[in-house]
Amino acid sequence: TCQQKGPQVTSQTVLREYRTEEPLDSIWMSREVLKRIENVILEIITHLAKDEAPTLVLPNRSSWDNVSFDSAIGLQMSSTSAVRTIRSDSCSSSLSTSNPQISFLFIFIVLHRDIYYNHPQLFGSQKIVDRIVDDVSCMLKIPRRSLRVLATSKGLISGDLCYMEEDGTRINCHSNSAAVAVSSNIAGIRNIVSSAKFILVVEKDATFQRLLQDDFCTKLSPLIMITGKGFPDVNSRLMVRKLWDVLHVPVFTLVDADPHGIEIMCIYKYGSLAMSFEAQSLTIPNVMWLGLLPSDLERLQVPRNALIPLTKADENKLNSLLKRPYVTAQPEWLKEMMLMQKNRVKAEIQSLAAIGPDFLTSIYLPNKLRFGGWL
Repeated sequence: TCQQKGPQVTSQTVLREYRTEEPLDSIWMSREVLKRIENVILEIITHLAKDEAPTLVLPNRSSWDNVSFDSAIGLQMSSTSAVRTIRSDSCSSSLSTSNPQISFLFIFIVLHRDIYYNHPQLFGSQKIVDRIVDDVSCMLKIPRRSLRVLATSKGLISGDLCYMEEDGTRINCHSNSAAVAVSSNIAGIRNIVSSAKFILVVEKDATFQRLLQDDFCTKLSPLIMITGKGFPDVNSRLMVRKLWDVLHVPVFTLVDADPHGIEIMCIYKYGSLAMSFEAQSLTIPNVMWLGLLPSDLERLQVPRNALIPLTKADENKLNSLLKRPYVTAQPEWLKEMMLMQKNRVKAEIQSLAAIGPDFLTSIYLPNKLRFGGWL
């Protein structure tokens, strides 16, 4: 394990208040964004006037060949990315989004802002709408928030943090026993007040709730703790990025020692393939791996009965991660992944309870944060 010294998170801090300017998204929406939407609609109408089948051309958001890697930014869509053409005259009888005709219809409806809650039976699920909205954002080459389509957040946040929502509501995250839902409009947040020395991103809600119950934010105060409840939604990622931009403090991740946890950590740091077109506002380049490290399992002698053999799906995910373009940028991460591959075991954060019921909050995390031990 890399035991480098880092910033002493318990040192004296100075209260900071940051006031952000009114976001420019409203200007984008009223001018450039509307212009781009109108151009797409006009092209469709022009094809129809010529008795031609309209088509939509979208960058392919599911191909690794369409992204490049920059260690300072993460995964970003290439300017010469391959595209996929969605035709309106498909002969397929399928009613799923894999049918180009249905995809064309859904995109056309979303361009007119008739979202899921207006046609729940047509769309089937909110996830389909989310995917279509992301496709539209990518096609128009604008951030999703510029469309003013706000999705309900699933993430939670707690700790030394106050801020104001766009509507003027003051949010206080200082509660020791309860967390605040991450805002659905991160761009509208202003007047951020915090003296936090670091941000702790927790993979799972169960671990996050345990830390709340153990009053962890008070024990190691001042800090901000956030969870995306597993695979993070865009709002949770935007929130972490916003706090990092404003506060300029270290960002640590606490994830399970398994391929899924590692991938979630990589999403916060380097971004995801599907959202690579918006990497600049979603990635946090200084994210550090606090735990649970595969090497911690050996160092702490976690009981064997608390370890779980890797499944075939785990091995496939791990092999996929090892091929990702960002792995070579983190040689210490690579060593940990290779150790997991060698030992063929994984462990949840809760496995530390096999050493002691309060080992995670009383010993493991305080020692790592005070003396180093992150990668």
